[in-house]
Amino acid sequence: MRPSGDEWCFLPYVRDHGFLGLVDRFYSADNGRIANGVLVAAYASFGVAGQQWYAGISAVVMLLLLWAWAVALLRHSGWRVPRGVPLFSAATVLAVFCFASTNTYKTFFWPASSVSHTFPPVLAAAATIPALLATSRRGKAVAIVTACAAGAVMGTLSEETSVVALTLLALALLLGRRLFAAGRLAFVRVWCAAAGAGILVGTVVLLTSAGSRNRRKLQHANAMFSRDALQASLRGYAHVLHTLLTNWQYLGAIAVGVLIGVLVRRADGRIPRPDRRAPLLLGAGTAALLVSGYACTVIAYPAFGPTVATANRLWNDYLFLLLLLLVGAGGLLGNLTVRRYRRGVKPVAAGAVLLVMCVTAVLAVSLRDLDSDMRARARAWDNQDRLLRAQAAAGATVLPYRPLVVSKMSEPFSGGNGPWPASCVAEYYRVKRVTDAT
Repeated sequence: MRPSGDEWCFLPYVRDHGFLGLVDRFYSADNGRIANGVLVAAYASFGVAGQQWYAGISAVVMLLLLWAWAVALLRHSGWRVPRGVPLFSAATVLAVFCFASTNTYKTFFWPASSVSHTFPPVLAAAATIPALLATSRRGKAVAIVTACAAGAVMGTLSEETSVVALTLLALALLLGRRLFAAGRLAFVRVWCAAAGAGILVGTVVLLTSAGSRNRRKLQHANAMFSRDALQASLRGYAHVLHTLLTNWQYLGAIAVGVLIGVLVRRADGRIPRPDRRAPLLLGAGTAALLVSGYACTVIAYPAFGPTVATANRLWNDYLFLLLLLLVGAGGLLGNLTVRRYRRGVKPVAAGAVLLVMCVTAVLAVSLRDLDSDMRARARAWDNQDRLLRAQAAAGATVLPYRPLVVSKMSEPFSGGNGPWPASCVAEYYRVKRVTDAT
């Protein structure tokens, strides 16, 4: 992992102005995302090393959050599965989420993208853990406060994930009587209201910031609701859905659900009956996916234009919801299968594990190919970095920069980007400007 794209601008700024300086730049000039700026400054403060360690650290954190979430869901439901299944399921879903992508580099390895679109949906799901485990008054109070605080953070971290979360919260409030037990309905409503209020507060802070105003002005965001923009967003979203729904590697999420549905048991050891609320839950989740996904596309269209249909990192905010729905559908299918064919538990479970292994093998091959590309770029980047630093130390004020592109990342003088972000590269090496070495 080596700097490219936005990192060329983050690294010299945090070096010259410090941690809080970069956070202030996000709020005052760039986009208004305070929480996003905190996470970016957290890894950018360590320079290139921060980028190199980000992917590994974020993977561990997301895996722990999903594992804890799976355990909390089981405890809340009172169901049991064999030891290791929650961790296996969390790891598989995370692997599919991060690596079954049209551009894994931008989805997972590029820190700026991960902070904005990959980590937030996992964090939003994990924010429900206190509510799932709350049984006492104190526990419920803590869950409500946590939901409000997490919502406020989410509002200044990712606009798209906030849209998805608000859509789900609204559906939970509307369908509360049909989805939740009467004794828990009041708590659920208060929790949803607190989480939604937190997101709205964070969103207001973001939208009223100078950075957000600057961004909207530069991108002509007021035109996002014009007829042409809405139609173009719809076409782009249709293309995104086609890409996602034809990606066979997402069958890994269904396989995980089937495995859970086959192995899950009630506390008394019996196979649980299919929940009558399951079709409603899957239907409502699908509606939330379609609505929020289109809203996310509309939000992103002013900045990305027609490329919103191919900028895969923008999909992750609602792709995670799609994977959860696939797991749920697989769980229902596995449960129905084992109830009808009780002797088929082992063959069906073995088949689900085999499918997961096949998907994992394909992901491993794609990562091996990406690894070779990243290693080649890293060697070239290090060689050029040593040369440019030596020239700058010798007194040069203009440096020749050779673009080093990996996975369609933005580099100065390449891919129609013009000089951007050449000015940031010049700041990184403390010279007046860089020129196209090609």
